[in-house]
Parts: sequence; C-alpha cells; structure tokens
Amino acid sequence: MSGKKYLDNNVYDAAVGRIDYIFKNFEKIYISFSGGKDSSVLLNLALDYMRQHKITKKIGVLFIDLEGQYQITIDFIKDILRKNSDLLDVYWCCLPLNLRNSLSVFEPFWTPWELKNKDKWVRDYPDFPCITEKRHKFPFFKKRMEFEDFIFKFGEWYAGRKKTACLVGIRSDESLNRFRTIALKHKSMLNNFNWTTKMFQEKEIYCCYPIYDWTNQDIWVGNYKFDWDYNTIYDLFYKAGLTLDQMRICQPYGDDQRIGLNLFRIIEPQTWAKVVNRVSGANFGNIYCGSKILGYKCVRLPKGHTWESYTQLLLATLPESIANLYKVKFNRFINYWKTIGSVVNISWMPEEAVVSGKFSTRGKKNLPLVIYKTIPDRLPSWAEAKKLGPSWRRMAICILKNDVLCRSLSFGQTKRQRDHMQALFEKYKMEQIM
Repeated sequence: MSGKKYLDNNVYDAAVGRIDYIFKNFEKIYISFSGGKDSSVLLNLALDYMRQHKITKKIGVLFIDLEGQYQITIDFIKDILRKNSDLLDVYWCCLPLNLRNSLSVFEPFWTPWELKNKDKWVRDYPDFPCITEKRHKFPFFKKRMEFEDFIFKFGEWYAGRKKTACLVGIRSDESLNRFRTIALKHKSMLNNFNWTTKMFQEKEIYCCYPIYDWTNQDIWVGNYKFDWDYNTIYDLFYKAGLTLDQMRICQPYGDDQRIGLNLFRIIEPQTWAKVVNRVSGANFGNIYCGSKILGYKCVRLPKGHTWESYTQLLLATLPESIANLYKVKFNRFINYWKTIGSVVNISWMPEEAVVSGKFSTRGKKNLPLVIYKTIPDRLPSWAEAKKLGPSWRRMAICILKNDVLCRSLSFGQTKRQRDHMQALFEKYKMEQIM
C-alpha cells in the first residue's frame, strides 16, 4: 500500500474532472445517497455538472431509509430530491433488511420496517414515493437480507448489461479502512484510476469515489462557497459539542454508532423516545453510551473469581448459540498469542510472555515476535487498552460489552461469519418458540 500523494490540482477541480470522466464513459450512473455531508456534496457536484452541461438524462439515487433516523435528515432528503426531480430517478428503499443491534445479547440484530413490528416503528413511511416490502420490483430482494448484500444486488440489477458507475461519497481521511479502499494496489480498477473499484469481476460495474481526497474542511468550504443544500442536522451536532470527525448520519444501534444514542434526546426528543423503545437494550445503551462503565478501570471482578473463571461464568449465562460464537473467537485469540504473537515493545513484557525467535514479515518487518506461554489473568489497564497482549480480562469485558464480533480483540467479520451468525440466531429463536 502506498502513502498519500499530493498534487498541485485543488480537490474541487479534481472531483469535477472525475465526474466529467464518469459522465463521458459510463452508460448508467447512480449515487449511493444517505443524506450525510459527504454524499450530499457528491450529489450536488453531480447536479451542478449536469445543469452546466445541459444533461437531461436522469441518474439514479439509491437511498436506504433505516427508519431510526432524525426527522431533520428525512426532511432534508425529501427537499433536495424533490427540488432536483427533473434529473433524478429515486429509489427510496424502506425495506426490512438485517442490521446490527449492538445493545442486546438476546437480539443482536434488528429489522427496520418489519411489518409485524409496525407499532414500534420510529417513523411511518415517508410522504414520498418509496419502495416497501409489499411494493417493490427487485427480483433479488429477500426479507432480512444483509444490508451489504442488498447494496451489491441493487447495483447488479440497476446496471443490467450496461457499463455502470455507482458514485460513493467516501473520503480517505475519515478512517484507515476507507483509505485502504482507495489505496489498495491489488484491487480491480478502471484504467488504473485508484478512485475506482470494480464491483463484479465479470461485469462492468464500478464504485467511483470522486471526493476521496477531500477533507472535512473541504466539505464545509464547498457547502459555503457554492451555497449547496446540506443537512442542517450538522449545525445541531456542532451546537451539541461534537467535533467534525464525530458527526455521523447512520443507524443508531450499530457497534460504533451507539455512542451517539443520547444525541437523539438532545436534538429530537420526540424521535428519541421512539428510538429508545424500538429495539431490545436500547435504553441501557442510551443511559451508558457516553460513560466508561465498561472500561478496563471500571469493571470490577466479583469476589472469589479470577478473570478466567469470571469469563467462563459469563459464557455459561449466554444462550448456547451466542456463547459458541464467543468461544470460537476466544480460542482463535488465545491460539494466536500462543503460536504467532505480535510485535510489541520488549522492554515491557509480563512473565508469561517470551520472545519467540521469529520475526515479523508484515508491518514493522524484521522485529521480534512476542508470544505467550500462558494467558495472563490481566495486564495493566494501559496495556490492555492498547491491545499489547492477551488477557482473560479482555475476554470478559468483550462479553460485557456485548461485542459479539469481538472487535475489541482485533477481529473483523467476514460475510461467511455473518451468515453463520445469523443462521445460529434464527435457530436459537426457533428453539425458543418450540
């Protein structure tokens, strides 16, 4: 992966140049739109280009409405889409897709717009032509299909057999993962443009990131300089004390998003009450999302237990299917530290750790790898917070945080794992009913 390379061209001109290339080289174009600051800037750039070049052929707009969203956001989306309806073919999707609920161990997923839970909906269907479970034309759609699967299937359906561009408003400075999306050398690209990624090997469908090199400051300078319409929820975020990097528009119950649950109470009290009552565990998440109740310095070990025995006790209290998910991850976590190890500062090593005699072949190459003969019950809080080594306390807190994906133990999630997890949850629910 190469580092960032800065050019003399300003980011606005570069983005317009990319959009010009897209309109001249693709048969069909659609924008993945969320109502957030980045996708709104991207939409405005495309609309400006179309009006300046007198392009009347409509482009698609895919908006997946996740139900648990600010009313201010929904009002903004309706306004900008109606204002530009002459140029936009809108797919406003209110569909029961599978989403993560990080606030409950018993209901780790939730489904917006599910008809059987209509009495709990945060909002009714919008007063805008929308696609619903009973009114859709997608042959690929299945109830409770994964959000990511829907995104890819929609792109394939929308493209048909034509060369298609999906414009996505991601920026490389927002996160390391987004930077990797752009900078990865071995991905399939269009004409070696690093701001494109081929979605399907056998089809000419590409994700395009025209504003990948914009910063947060660029976004807001653009809104001001060109007088673009933007979601005023960001003004309220600012008044609530959030930094530019903390402002997010997304579903409220995810692993990262739950920290903003209490913002609903501040910004939209009428929406907050419905959001908190929508899914299992949301009220607990609302109360404690801004606290350090589950931090390494705050969790207290019950009397008579070690962290290892406490971890085993926690596992025993979980539904079997969910406990098994943790056990698989924990075994991999333990095995990794006992056999592979990691590069750490060898000036600090607990007695359980030893230098393995092997050296790193990635990252900081040719540095010694440290492994563990046994897993310590706990490490200093600062070492656990920086993930410098394994401990049973890290595993216990992983359970207490309802971190089913074990992200706090440095795990990611593959599609296969996600499908397997969902199958187990469905099986568990069936067993409960029987």
